[in-house]
Amino acid sequence: MPNNSVFCLLIKETGRFLWTYRNYLIIFITPLVFLPLPVIIPTSEAKCGYIIIVMALYWCTECMPLAVTALLPVILFPLLGIMESGKVCVLYLKDSNMLFIGGLLVAIAVEHWNLHKRIALKVLLIVGVRPALLMLGFMSVTAFLSMWISNTATTAMMVPIAQAVLEQLSNTEAERDERELREGRDNQAFEMAEVTTTKLPLDNFTKQQSQDPESGYDLALEQRRKDREAKYLLLNKGMSLSVCYSASIGGTATLTGTTPNLILKGQMDDIFPGNGDVINFASWFGFAFPNMVLMLVLSWLWLQCMYLGLNFKKSFGCGLNTELDREAYKVMKEEYKKLGNMKFAEAGILTIFVLLVVLWFSREPGFMPGWASELNRNGQFVTDGTVAILMSTLLFIIPSQLPCISSYNAEDDHDDGENNTRQTERKLKAPEALLNWKVVHERMPWNIVLLLGGGFALASGSEVSGLSIWLGESLAPLKSIPPFAISLLLCLLVGTFTECSSNTATTTLFLPILASMATAIELHPLYVMLPCTICASLAFMLPVATPPNAIAFSYGTLKVVDMAKAGFVLNIIGILCINLGINTWGTAMFRLDTFPSWANVTHGAP
Repeated sequence: MPNNSVFCLLIKETGRFLWTYRNYLIIFITPLVFLPLPVIIPTSEAKCGYIIIVMALYWCTECMPLAVTALLPVILFPLLGIMESGKVCVLYLKDSNMLFIGGLLVAIAVEHWNLHKRIALKVLLIVGVRPALLMLGFMSVTAFLSMWISNTATTAMMVPIAQAVLEQLSNTEAERDERELREGRDNQAFEMAEVTTTKLPLDNFTKQQSQDPESGYDLALEQRRKDREAKYLLLNKGMSLSVCYSASIGGTATLTGTTPNLILKGQMDDIFPGNGDVINFASWFGFAFPNMVLMLVLSWLWLQCMYLGLNFKKSFGCGLNTELDREAYKVMKEEYKKLGNMKFAEAGILTIFVLLVVLWFSREPGFMPGWASELNRNGQFVTDGTVAILMSTLLFIIPSQLPCISSYNAEDDHDDGENNTRQTERKLKAPEALLNWKVVHERMPWNIVLLLGGGFALASGSEVSGLSIWLGESLAPLKSIPPFAISLLLCLLVGTFTECSSNTATTTLFLPILASMATAIELHPLYVMLPCTICASLAFMLPVATPPNAIAFSYGTLKVVDMAKAGFVLNIIGILCINLGINTWGTAMFRLDTFPSWANVTHGAP
């Protein structure tokens, strides 16, 4: 018996040690386990496959920072003779990275001056505060903001606003319940005082005590409190989930909305350099925005049914304007008033933002010549990245206040010379620009730039080594399967994989393989790459799947099972919506029913 105890203790301590040092064990053991692959099969394909397997496991387990893992091609490709170091390093700062940086600089400026909060509160004041409309309002605002700024920042701003509104609704309802019960108790006591003018018999004392208005008031108040807490717990869960889910959904609508979209853009340009800029801001928006709206509406209906019930008359209110509505509206109105009048800086950033979007859409709209058509006649000289950097550079040039020279004040004659000098210096101080590098340094996620570069390096390494051709030939039997079935199965695979892995890592790993498969079976690459890219952003089931989920979960009202139940159905809804889009308007937009000539690549250079 003592030996068994010692053995159990030894097993427990060993397990604790392995768990504590799991990251170091994965880092050192993984390369050794798969080392026989390039040793036994000393070909370029096997060596590149070895690197991809090691990086995939590092990314999935996050045993070291994702950005550091993305730098491994800089080390391993030259050492294993796959690519020269200079050619690898160039891939880490391509046009797609510039588009990412430029878009993020504008987003950082919007956050820095609280313009996103002003937009959010203004829209919510217009939408109203009826439960269903309030949820739809929060989802719409969150999705719109997430199209332009990071999903994490959007969720971090919107969840506290939702919590404050719901708290005010609950407090107002509590005051109303207490007031109604107090009035009922007073009326009951007054009526009893009129009829009980004689002394009650002793045997009726207990009965009278049980009818005591004070006791009944406390019981009724406690019951209403429990009912109210249960009601608002459900409403709180629904509102928290609606915000974090709509942040992920909204990010799919624009090319710069989330990192996987940019990875697809970069991979397409890298693997199929002659694609004629098939993926740009306008074409992506044309496909993804209707899909986003469809997913958002269906997600709202599902959360509405799950947490607010099917009583649409009660949820929408049918024009009623109760005290609860007025109090919740007052909360949002007060928050909006705290922002004050729109500043010159906010107006300047809003103008730059609108111009940026207009220039993106009108550069190459597709159905007509764009403003850059003449410039790009002999090549892709002006891209979406060019526009993004141009407009973001203006943020460092335009002042945050209107330049003005203060008028002379007669009272200065009575001050001494030192005060005059100090006041003059203060008056002539130049205002800061709309954005400064200190703010950028604090908020810019530079690790994503390296992640993008790592993905481009893997794609180029697969091409140069011949791994992509080998994969394509291995997947050739899939040609007998209908294209819609291939797309649906791959979306399910990617949607499952992204629940336990970063969406960036997921798209980086899958897209080169999907491109090789599409080329081998003569299927339009976008037919599988586009839906799988969007599916990588649909991580709804687990708190750790994406930062917006983690933020909503951190407020303590949600359980893992709540997120899993709601998220599972939303994953299915998202996959079906994407496949509907790719087989309808997506096919018409990108001519997905044909195999393009630019996809028939057999070269071995990036």
